[in-house]
Amino acid sequence: MNFRSKAYRKMSLTAFLLFLLVKTSLAGDPHVIKFWSPNLYPEGMTWDPSNQHFIVGSLRDRALFSVSDAAVVCTLVSDSSLPPNSSILGLAIYMPRRRLLAVIHSVEDLTPFNALAAYDLPFLSPIFLSQLPSDTSTISHLRDVANDVAVDFLGNVYITNSGNNFIWKVNINGEASIFSKSPIFTKYPVDPGTPYSSCGLNGIAYISKGYLLVVQSNTGKMFKVDAIDGTARTVILNEDLLLADDVAVKKNGVVVVVSPINGAWFLKSQDSWSEGWVIDRVSLHPDGFPTSVAIGGGGRVYVLYGHIEEGIKRNVEREWFSIEEVRSGEDNRDDNVWVFVLIALSFAYFLIWRFQMDHLLGIWIERGSSLVLCPSPVMNWVVKNMCSFHSYCSRLISVIIFSPNWVGKMQWIVDEINL
Repeated sequence: MNFRSKAYRKMSLTAFLLFLLVKTSLAGDPHVIKFWSPNLYPEGMTWDPSNQHFIVGSLRDRALFSVSDAAVVCTLVSDSSLPPNSSILGLAIYMPRRRLLAVIHSVEDLTPFNALAAYDLPFLSPIFLSQLPSDTSTISHLRDVANDVAVDFLGNVYITNSGNNFIWKVNINGEASIFSKSPIFTKYPVDPGTPYSSCGLNGIAYISKGYLLVVQSNTGKMFKVDAIDGTARTVILNEDLLLADDVAVKKNGVVVVVSPINGAWFLKSQDSWSEGWVIDRVSLHPDGFPTSVAIGGGGRVYVLYGHIEEGIKRNVEREWFSIEEVRSGEDNRDDNVWVFVLIALSFAYFLIWRFQMDHLLGIWIERGSSLVLCPSPVMNWVVKNMCSFHSYCSRLISVIIFSPNWVGKMQWIVDEINL
């Protein structure tokens, strides 16, 4: 077999293996983390990118826990300074200062208590515990319910009040205030006979352009709230997000909203969320009562099955909970196309390289012989460095296309294509 035919056979094998491996990676089963922690009943979840694990709270315990990809659960914080029987709901991490932020709330049969706790993430020591004030300017018979949390790039924290439909703000020093009481939060009618009709503002997410996206469970509305002055407007959507609970934002701008009963919505906008539309709706497992969504490693979307509806009863026990990856075909379509474009470009690179070696560098290859002649020492040096460049590009393309899980197979392919 001559040098030319051997090269093209290896290129064909490379293209086939690239296609097969990428196709397999795209078609793999969603990631499921089933973890054991008796009576944990976690309501909120966040992803810690520095330690590559999830952090969850507990409906029945004054503690925070890490959950690894391998379903290993470790206690991070057990805070006895919190009121007995208080719950830890929404969670967020402020990465510039490595702060873990947790919303604290006491259930209805206990003394009202709503607060934001901040912990130093490397050492897990408490930084502050800020109690959230009630609105004394109006008379309300409803109970304040601190629920979800978001943090901006300056470290200001925003917490939703699901009971009285306003938003608190806690600054970087732990000073708490009522931030937004926009009348639009109470504009839409609520049917008192519907499930969870008393649950108003719920999931909240900060957008880097300087505003918040907030969902309201009992109306299904989404609001865009200015992070400077608290003014709010309704986001025009093609459908209501009824019983929406939590919100997360992917790096590509897609917003994911989870509902314990109605599944997960994937939404997009082209005008900074004056309007938006649902691009996909994914069914979840309502028996697990999913209440939280987070963007985990690799930009993957995960939901938390904490069985909260069961845990509220207090007379029920459970040992197993889960965190599961959720995929949207519409959201991933562009990513999948880009992967196959990279495959095509890599294969085109090999063909161009062979053309250059054969025709531009003046290499004469005698058919039926492995003898390669170069017209001068300078050309030999060029050929040698072209081969080194080819090897480098081959490895670079492989690293770009594949995740770390494919390192072993990648190395085999690279060894094959280094002619």
